[in-house]
Amino acid sequence: MKIAMIGTGYVGLVTGTCFAEFGHHVTCVDKLEEKIQTLKAGDIPIYEPGLDTMVTKNAREGRLRFTTDLADAVPDAEAIFIAVGTPTSRRGDGYADLTYIYAAAKEIAEHLEGYTVIVDKSTVPVGTARQVARIIKETNPEADFDVASNPEFLREGAAIADFMHPDRVVIGIESERSEQVLREIYQPLYLRDTPIVSTTIETAELTKYAANAFLAVKISFINEIASVCEAVDANVIDLAKGIGMDGRIGSKFLHPGPGYGGSCFPKDTLALMRLVQEYGESLRIVEAAVEVNAAQKARMVKKIRDALGGSEAGKTLAVLGLTFKPETDDMRDAPVLSILPALLEKGAKIKAHDPKGVEEAKKYLPEGIDYMDDTYETCAGADAVILMTEWNQYRALDLEKLKVKMKTPIFIDLRNVYDPTSLKNSGFSYVGVGRK
Repeated sequence: MKIAMIGTGYVGLVTGTCFAEFGHHVTCVDKLEEKIQTLKAGDIPIYEPGLDTMVTKNAREGRLRFTTDLADAVPDAEAIFIAVGTPTSRRGDGYADLTYIYAAAKEIAEHLEGYTVIVDKSTVPVGTARQVARIIKETNPEADFDVASNPEFLREGAAIADFMHPDRVVIGIESERSEQVLREIYQPLYLRDTPIVSTTIETAELTKYAANAFLAVKISFINEIASVCEAVDANVIDLAKGIGMDGRIGSKFLHPGPGYGGSCFPKDTLALMRLVQEYGESLRIVEAAVEVNAAQKARMVKKIRDALGGSEAGKTLAVLGLTFKPETDDMRDAPVLSILPALLEKGAKIKAHDPKGVEEAKKYLPEGIDYMDDTYETCAGADAVILMTEWNQYRALDLEKLKVKMKTPIFIDLRNVYDPTSLKNSGFSYVGVGRK
């Protein structure tokens, strides 16, 4: 099947490449000439394990190509996926900015030929597909098309595995014709017994927001419980096991830390809250989760300060990990963006290391941070090391080597990667989250 993917950001590039891996012929379109030329040269503008190999393979075999010209991709396409950005509105009110979605719809309409299914792949508020249909119809009254919703559920760092072996595929449709097209596209997954949930467009649009909101609530819940554990001298790791083994709760996303971040949870929880307010409803649980997440980052600043004896002024801090999670270079709403500036303002000196996120971090963080190439050199002369992101290469550090490098053996583990007893036996003062 011939597919056009509008947008070569994280979702568009991963989805388009995986469709090509299925055997479809995919043309990825982006307005940025530089990005298209980069992709044509075989370079990937984002870090996602295994994506570079898959792009190269499918481009070489003729199933995946890149262009800036919609007229080159749209007319022959049987399905067109809109996967452009939906950032938080620049007004700062939490609403999703749909400017790029609507602009893409208008441009697509001008080049439509024959029956085509227009699919919203971007995360969008309820009602967006209706507006896309209206724009296309107004722009091209003769167009023969349907609009559908097909939200993505990809985890950064594991996106290819998530796409190839998903828990489910959700499609919001209004006609048998559009459902048939989407089922044909996802046929390889159907053969693997992947459930395809077919529902109304509005339900599909809301499903993505509801899923992200629920996971954000779960993270905020365990972070609050972690604070209670510290107060009563309980262990949140054992507690999480105790409740996570309950099939009604599940163990995933019960890992305390410095708060959630990334491109989805912060943006989507706010957008969902604004959406329901428009309908005169409220989501008090989600509102609380957002507040708890902001407070958690502030708690981490205090935790670091207390570990240093009450003041970070003049202290050298070695920060391991900058991205919001491992296996990505994404810095959007990463906890360090709140935590490190607060420490810098109070006189801390910061040296930082991240396997993939340094260049992105430089775009978001203030000046004054020394970015290092080696993990142990980052810790040289440090008054404390702060494990901020649980990259695999930080999980088995040579503790003796680390202690020799450091000025003071204080280990602040904001991801609870290490066993406190092992660190204590190695001569470190250990600080975790939700355990003493």
